[in-house]
Amino acid sequence: MTVLSQAEFEARLAQVQLLALDVDGVLTDGGLYYTETGEELKKFNVKDGLGIQRSMSCGVQVAIFSAGSSSATLHRAKRLGIQHVYLRVLDKLAALKQLCETLQIPLDRVAYIGDDLVDIPAMQNVGVPITVADAMPENQAVAVYITHKAGGQGAVREICDLIAKHHSSTDHADARSPYQSI
Repeated sequence: MTVLSQAEFEARLAQVQLLALDVDGVLTDGGLYYTETGEELKKFNVKDGLGIQRSMSCGVQVAIFSAGSSSATLHRAKRLGIQHVYLRVLDKLAALKQLCETLQIPLDRVAYIGDDLVDIPAMQNVGVPITVADAMPENQAVAVYITHKAGGQGAVREICDLIAKHHSSTDHADARSPYQSI
């Protein structure tokens, strides 16, 4: 793990303008569930959803980057009001750079939560690389913060609560209520 002082970590969180999230292993527990007809199902944590909405109410943009293509991810993102969803993305860093250019957000103002090898290039290029408690050791080595919770078990909520704590939601006139349907 890359070591930052608590003050430096909090300062970086206060500057976050974009929270980028992996799906499998971060927003979910990484398990894949299939129906008898082959439809893929995913289990998302409702607490993560409220955390995401709290972050957005502070003016933080949220984006999802997934190598997968599950329609469940699209449904979850829509329900939460996440406008930036990228599926079937093998080069997450390139996709992240493109989104940051479009939104005019520098990479050092991005927090990225990833748990597996495909996430490492993006994690290495953002201001706040984060991973979950049950992530691959390689991801833990590049992270500045490792959540106490595992992926799909409230890890995203843990980070969103920290982001909300270090952002002032009163500065954002278009802030959404964090208590909408999640």
